[in-house]
Amino acid sequence: MRKNKDYPLYEIAPKIGSIAEMLKIKDEVMPNDIAFRYRKGREGIEEKTYAQVYKEVKKAASWIDSNYGHNNHIAIIGENSYEWLVAFLATVTTGNVAVPIDKELPADEVEWLVRKADVTKVFISKTYKDLVENITDIQAMTLKELQTASESGNEDFELMTPDDSETVSIFFTSGTSGKSKGVILSHKNIVSEINEASAMFDPEGRSTLVVLPFHHTFGLNVATLMAFNYGVTVFLNKSLKRVKEDIAEAKPDVIMLVPLFIETFYKRIMEGIRKSGQEKKVEKGVKISQALLKVGIDRRRTMFKAILDFFGGNLKYIISGGAPLNSFYVQEFRKFGIEILNGYGTTECSPCVAINRNYFKKDGSVGQVIHGTDVKISDDGEVMFKGTVMMQGYYNDPEKTDEVIRDGWYCTGDIGYIDEDGFLFLTGRKKNLIILSNGENISPEEIENELGTDPGVCEVLVYDKDSKIIAEIFPEEEYRGNQEHFNELMAKVNEGRPVYKQIASVKLRDEEFIKNTSKKIIRYKNIPQ
Repeated sequence: MRKNKDYPLYEIAPKIGSIAEMLKIKDEVMPNDIAFRYRKGREGIEEKTYAQVYKEVKKAASWIDSNYGHNNHIAIIGENSYEWLVAFLATVTTGNVAVPIDKELPADEVEWLVRKADVTKVFISKTYKDLVENITDIQAMTLKELQTASESGNEDFELMTPDDSETVSIFFTSGTSGKSKGVILSHKNIVSEINEASAMFDPEGRSTLVVLPFHHTFGLNVATLMAFNYGVTVFLNKSLKRVKEDIAEAKPDVIMLVPLFIETFYKRIMEGIRKSGQEKKVEKGVKISQALLKVGIDRRRTMFKAILDFFGGNLKYIISGGAPLNSFYVQEFRKFGIEILNGYGTTECSPCVAINRNYFKKDGSVGQVIHGTDVKISDDGEVMFKGTVMMQGYYNDPEKTDEVIRDGWYCTGDIGYIDEDGFLFLTGRKKNLIILSNGENISPEEIENELGTDPGVCEVLVYDKDSKIIAEIFPEEEYRGNQEHFNELMAKVNEGRPVYKQIASVKLRDEEFIKNTSKKIIRYKNIPQ
């Protein structure tokens, strides 16, 4: 077993100068390898080689170039699909700007985003076409129609390589505290993200599954485009209803997830263990495997095969991003032979700026900062970045841009610190800090993370009311109405804490918290005024 220590960056993925070059390299080096797999119809599986992807992107780009020209802002709306990806790649390689928009938003908000980003054309899934039917001054075309029209396109069309500073896409932030902002990402931003993030991690396999939505930078730039550049086969999950089936079909070596998925998977695994009466057997197996690990013998993948089969049997790594993940889950999955590598990103940084590495990691940390990006901590503890992945600004919003970019540094709003080995640790959000009447500052995330590991907690939000800390919990189904359980949990969490950091009361909810489409709790809509 390798020791947990620093080592050189990986060189397993080619350094690319453009998205067009990435497509061309794959066509030249591994044309017949499978790039994408996805479901077609109820039972069928479609496969696309790297050569097919390159040809079909060029044909779609040829059609866009002939019919739309350049410098358009083109929205792309729909569920994850191969057609969505082709539309995006063809858009950004014809001198146009891609504007991915969340299909789950109501029509009036979609229209607001379309107006905000100066969109004039839309490629949209037929299922969601009604979202833009009332926007009469834009050209809308379904993804299927684009695919059909592109069949007569020129497969020898030369894809464009924009200047480094040229805008390639506008991604909208999730908006947990107000209106979404349009993040301008340049050609250099996305290419740097693909190059530098892949140098930090080795997928150690040939397959991945994408469940994160393409309208988010983590789902598109990292989970999909970076995986494509590695040369692994990407299975596209179209609907969360089929995640279990898709995992079984894809048999991924690595999956990139947000914490909500990880927490849900863990609870389902533990629920299955309890229902099957295997708790003592698993507990004993963990003790034996841990003892063996101390003498350099790893039997986890054999001993916990039934658990690994839940993830298709091959899963070695989960990359976690999008929100903080309690290190409890890292340690629990590790017991079964799955390593969770916690990372850190923000849409404004394309998004990944830090990650724990395969063989150099620290529990509780979000990892080391990627090459080409600088990090510093402000006097009040705020994490700040500067580098090639940092956005150009917010689209048509210089005031908001100036609020977060100061002296060339992007101010994240996150509070954290860097240790002696260069690992970044986050302790909370600056705007979420609870400031009590006695002047003490408390990070609600710290308490939420501790409460969230309890099997009875489905969702939790901690806030201040009349200078007292309140924990509001939406329980798991079997714990609903069990106030005694949560009072005992409160006492357990309070034990050893300073009085000012103790929870004063636990309030149980009958329904989920209001969340955005990224499944993050919107604090300002849930905290009682």
